[in-house]
Amino acid sequence: MHKTSAWPLALVYVGLIVYASLYPFTYWRDQGVDFWWYLSAPLPKYWTGFDVVSNVLGYMPLGFLLALSALRSGRERLALRWAILTASLLSLAMETLQVYLPRRVPSNLDLLLNIAGAALGAGSAWSLERLGVLQRWSRFRAQWFVEEARGGLVLLALWPLALLFPAVVPFGLGQVLERLEVALADALADSPFLEWLPLRDLELQPMLPAVEWLCVFLGVLIPCLLGYCIIRTKARRAWFLGWVVVLGMGTTALSSALSFGPQHAWVWLSVPVKAALISAVLLAGALIWTPRRASAALALLALGIDVSLINQTPMGPYFEQTLFSWEQGQFIRFHGLAQWLGWLWPFSTLVYVLSLLWDREVKN
Repeated sequence: MHKTSAWPLALVYVGLIVYASLYPFTYWRDQGVDFWWYLSAPLPKYWTGFDVVSNVLGYMPLGFLLALSALRSGRERLALRWAILTASLLSLAMETLQVYLPRRVPSNLDLLLNIAGAALGAGSAWSLERLGVLQRWSRFRAQWFVEEARGGLVLLALWPLALLFPAVVPFGLGQVLERLEVALADALADSPFLEWLPLRDLELQPMLPAVEWLCVFLGVLIPCLLGYCIIRTKARRAWFLGWVVVLGMGTTALSSALSFGPQHAWVWLSVPVKAALISAVLLAGALIWTPRRASAALALLALGIDVSLINQTPMGPYFEQTLFSWEQGQFIRFHGLAQWLGWLWPFSTLVYVLSLLWDREVKN
């Protein structure tokens, strides 16, 4: 039996699939058809390569994580069946619920592709286990990370995915205040509770250049400090710092390419952003020798400042147009997944570093 990060990652991924499958969660109604009608319907005549690839790739990580969690928990014989059956039932439930959502179209082809993707993912995990690759990962983890590193590893694995969703500033995660206010106002409309909703005295103001620089700076520094909380040696922290920069820049470029086209992948890399990146790398390099507990304290401080600054900034028309391309275009399947990660990652990290500070055994 081994403690594994696959279980929490699988649960997070299930939640994201549910959100992406049922978004926008509105206009539920009985459309006068049997909920199983799509199962016996002819296969769709019109489909695109993007639909096929997205359905297969969307469930591959789930199959992989479910199988991996079973393998790491000592249930090797059940790994493949458990992963494929669980993913199949989830896909069946999502497609069936889409029958009651007029803006979503259930499809037996999507169901088959989802199952195929889960099977490919589960088969990959099983094959890697047989080839001994997963054992090498276990040895690598033991050498690099402290024993209780599951939470930090999950957060670090989700950080690049969170960066895929468009942000007001590069690496600026956690902007939820304005949308939360709108959602609460809509939910409390035509009710006496609306008067209890606190109102801001001042409107949100556009971000000043210095504040934008600080948000980019902190957005790069925070995952570095999070890694320092769980990485054992100073030399390995230096390697990790390099990977944070590579993954962060690569994912941000991919997000820009998905939003504006491949030719604009690096449009976000302005002179102020470059300066913030260099400054963050220099400070993170100087903090490599920081003890784990001190790294958690610094991460907590950085998170508090970063989230506070980002949530004092409004979503301008240009940014809203970018979100519209995700919400209405072909990225609708990934909209919910990336959006929730972008919103919740800083707050989840905040809870995690608080737990480290609360744990008196975390010292060096």
